Amino acid sequence: MQLLKDKIKAEGLALSDQILKVDSFLNHQMDPVLMKEIGKEFAERFNEEGITKVLTIESSGIGPGLMAALELNVPMIFARKKKSLTLSEGLLTATVYSYTKKETNTITVSTNYIESGDRVLIIDDFLANGQAALGLMEICEKAGASVQGIGIVIEKAFQDGGAQLRKQGVRVESLARIQALQQGSITFVEESLVTAYE
Repeated sequence: MQLLKDKIKAEGLALSDQILKVDSFLNHQMDPVLMKEIGKEFAERFNEEGITKVLTIESSGIGPGLMAALELNVPMIFARKKKSLTLSEGLLTATVYSYTKKETNTITVSTNYIESGDRVLIIDDFLANGQAALGLMEICEKAGASVQGIGIVIEKAFQDGGAQLRKQGVRVESLARIQALQQGSITFVEESLVTAYE
C-alpha cells in the first residue's frame, strides 16, 4: 500500500535493526485519513471471505481494526490485555508474549461476542514474531470460529512470524513488508528484491 509506505518513509524512525517507531501516525497518535484508507484496503482484500467479525488486540490494533470493520459492515472485537470488573465470566483466553515490551499477557474475549460459525478477520498493527496473531487464533479456535485471514499493517518480514503463520495455511495480507531496518534506514521487501536483481 503506497500511501502507508510513503508515511513510513516520511515519519517512521528505525531506532535499531529490530525497532521501527511509528507512533506519530499508528500506535500512539493516529492519522485518521490513513486509518480510513487502511480499513478500505483490508476490506477490499478480504471482501470475498464472508467476514462476520473483525478481531484485534488492544490497543494499537483498534484503529485499523475498527476501520476495516466499518468498511466490511461487521462488528469489531478487541481482546483485552488487562482484567475488567465488568468482564469476569464466559471468557476465552490465550497467553501472548510481547518481545517489544518483554512481558506476557493473558488476553481475553467474551463468549458473548465471538461464537461458533463466526468467520473472523484478525487485524493487527505489527507482525514480528506472530505471538499476538497466534493468541487471537487460539481464541477463535476455542470459540469454534474460523479465521478467514490476518490483516497486518506493518510486517517485519525479517522476523519469522509471517512465515510461521503462512506455514499453517493462514492467509496473511500485510500492507507494508519491511525487509531490513538500520538506524536511520528502512528497506521494504519490494525494494530489496529490485536491488537484488538489477
